[in-house]
Amino acid sequence: MAIISNAVTIADAGAFSVGLGSQVLIKTLTASSSATLSFLNGSDSVVFDGTYPIYRFEFINIHPASASNFTFQVDTGTNTSFNIAVTSTVFEAKHTENDGETQFRYKADDDQAQGTAFQKIALGVGAAADSNCCGELTIFNPSSTTFVKNFIGSTNNVKDDDQSNNLSTAGYFNTTTALTRVRFKMASGNIDSGKIKLYGIKDS
Repeated sequence: MAIISNAVTIADAGAFSVGLGSQVLIKTLTASSSATLSFLNGSDSVVFDGTYPIYRFEFINIHPASASNFTFQVDTGTNTSFNIAVTSTVFEAKHTENDGETQFRYKADDDQAQGTAFQKIALGVGAAADSNCCGELTIFNPSSTTFVKNFIGSTNNVKDDDQSNNLSTAGYFNTTTALTRVRFKMASGNIDSGKIKLYGIKDS
């Protein structure tokens, strides 16, 4: 059976296929006054190994108990220090509700050069009742024992209760040891509510 549109054959039988489910939901964590949200390979149905070449985390309505930065770090094996060396870049764009301030800038205070702190991926997430943070983080080939581990993040949040704050973060964890775990937390205080979803992206 052929697929025809406006008298033009798009594909004949046997010549058309669709790759379904290229992004596979692995795990959803829901915050409830949580100090951290952690994804540990092999624990509680979490997969974060060589099964997929790319892993993506999606942040949905992350709401802090008090205004703070949203951060993450990784670790290897069964280690739980979450202090892998990271070199990163951070760009911020912001715009206030009253149109009084617009800005796009490189944030040198929020990047790292072989630092081991939790990397900031959203700045000043507001704690007002209607404030939140949404976005995503992609980590490439975390199980590689040859290459460093690149990541790219993009978030938007309400900052200082009156401005849209967009942060673009990218970098690499400088280790050739396989990563096995990822932890998210606010720089201070708890994650009051929100969800983080982990997806595996199949090889093309």
